[in-house]
Amino acid sequence: MGHMHHMAGGWATPVLSYAMAVVGSALGLRCTVRAVTTGGRSKRNWLVSASIAIGAGIWTMHFIAMLGYTVDGTAIRYDIPLTLLSLVVAIAVVGAGVFTAGYGKSRVRSILFGGVGTGLGVAAMHYIGMAAVQLNGTISYDPAVVTASVVIAIAAASAALWAALSVRGPAVAAVAALVMGLAVSSMHYTGMAAVAVDVHASNAPLPGASATAFILPLAVVLGSFLFLTCAFVALSPTAQERAEGEAAARPLHEVELPVA
Repeated sequence: MGHMHHMAGGWATPVLSYAMAVVGSALGLRCTVRAVTTGGRSKRNWLVSASIAIGAGIWTMHFIAMLGYTVDGTAIRYDIPLTLLSLVVAIAVVGAGVFTAGYGKSRVRSILFGGVGTGLGVAAMHYIGMAAVQLNGTISYDPAVVTASVVIAIAAASAALWAALSVRGPAVAAVAALVMGLAVSSMHYTGMAAVAVDVHASNAPLPGASATAFILPLAVVLGSFLFLTCAFVALSPTAQERAEGEAAARPLHEVELPVA
């Protein structure tokens, strides 16, 4: 059995990967909330943004965490097409969940389907990402722990969606993002706990790219994109805030009283 290290880089990789998951979740949830309060093309654009943010956040979290993943006795390489596929799947499956939540007629159904979609997106991304791992050995999974990791992902994604859609306010939004980030991270580390590697001694060169050559640059680009977009979205006013601002700017005698 190959001995695995999940934090070969010390605490930097788990902390950074959790931060990425939180930023992606914060941006995604904020976009979802925006989408719910608008309609038409604007709604669709917000939902697409939410899907990309959460999908890319999950993906970046996973692969930054994987930078700290080493197995004694073998190098680790990543299959490039599978790694990219895991990103596309994350965005697509999360998108299905987010769109269900955004267009759902009832909040309960939105949260249920949205949470399941997002949770399955996290899980699908994780296990396709793991399928991209090339090493001299065979990787096996403990089915019970894999199941637990998927349940964690769905439960926490649902909780985060519920918080984001039900309660307004920056504090709640922050907590929801922290919860969702925790969901993604705990799903990742639970999923990794399910892994066993049987190392075969071999000098054959491994196919695929090394983490630093391929994954690190991609994670940095996605991470920067998420962070900048997050700042932009957080600072841009919602339609409601804009309307309130305009109302406040008008002279008092012009303000019509709301009809009860």
